[in-house]
Amino acid sequence: MELWQQMIRDSVHTVDELVEKFKIDRRVAEDLDEFFQARINPYYLSLIRYPNDPIWRQCVPDKAELEDWDAEEDPLMEDAMSPVPNITHRYPDRALFLVTSQCGLYCRFCTRKRKVGDYEKISMKGLESAFKYLEEHTEIRDVIMSGGDPLMLTDIMLEKILQRLRSIAHIEIIRLGSKMPCVLPQRITPQLCNMLKKYHPIYINTHFNHPWEITPESSKACEMLADAGIPVGNQMVLMKGVNDDPAVVKELMQKLLKIRVRPYYMYMADETKGANHFRTSIETGLNIIENLRGHTSGLAIPHFVIDAPGGGGKIPLLPNYVIHHDEDKIILRNYQNKIFSYKNYKDRNNPEKKNGKNGKNGRNGKLKLKELEFTKVELPVLEEVEN
Repeated sequence: MELWQQMIRDSVHTVDELVEKFKIDRRVAEDLDEFFQARINPYYLSLIRYPNDPIWRQCVPDKAELEDWDAEEDPLMEDAMSPVPNITHRYPDRALFLVTSQCGLYCRFCTRKRKVGDYEKISMKGLESAFKYLEEHTEIRDVIMSGGDPLMLTDIMLEKILQRLRSIAHIEIIRLGSKMPCVLPQRITPQLCNMLKKYHPIYINTHFNHPWEITPESSKACEMLADAGIPVGNQMVLMKGVNDDPAVVKELMQKLLKIRVRPYYMYMADETKGANHFRTSIETGLNIIENLRGHTSGLAIPHFVIDAPGGGGKIPLLPNYVIHHDEDKIILRNYQNKIFSYKNYKDRNNPEKKNGKNGKNGRNGKLKLKELEFTKVELPVLEEVEN
């Protein structure tokens, strides 16, 4: 048995352990266990510094989860967009491939808690129909392996899946969605890295939410993946009491870059059942982006997105930097709230110009746009952030 597997076995997961270690009322602990079981491995448990700190909040069950019954179990409609077991096909050229129900840590904000931890909900029995679907749909060029966490599979099982995917000619890119580099970095071994690099291009999207998660162990894990030629991106979830502070997010993003992990997404917390106590306002997220843009490298700025309820996919959000836009110019503000104007150059290859002066759009085919009114924009008051 490998070290990481032993650490999974030694995880906190029973009602008795929740009562003993975290002083949770037994009746509440029983209800929480029925709602969504706990799994806190010894490594991640060691990162907790005090009760209810940013690490604690992510992994220790909270009675507030039991007060959020109005939210959906599947807010992103993954199941409705699942043509065969283990596959969600939402976007034109890529598909989500669920390969296991198990994770190295059960996050209390998990979007997929309706399935995670349940062998019957994400079953290995569904792999063959999933492979056949991927083979038949030649428009799919990008497959994201998830679950659960695909790195919960043994190297042997994981390689069998990768070999099968690489036998499908139209699949160009394979991505692994894994929290293991963050929550159980002992899983990232030389043997794993040597195996993965045989199936390039392989990408990994991992999931750091707080600077305390960047430790010597997790840094080594990410650097091993990078050394194996595997680009690593990070998907952070914005959560109240965890990272809803511009200074915390800036520190996290800068530390990620130092271990060669590229900030990729910053998500608003999904509207999944049991996670209402994590959700912040949208303005909180926009303020964080305001305090990153211009104050640190563009490399350190993730896309701020909402994964739209109802299966609408990821929709980006930006602070309002456009003051005015018409056919002649665009007026913009920068990160210091200074105003700049940029000339709106006409497209030389505009097909409308081919109409000539007698064209349907009038003389020289010029489009007549209605005069646009200036919109009054309330500029935000930015917090002072150290550079």
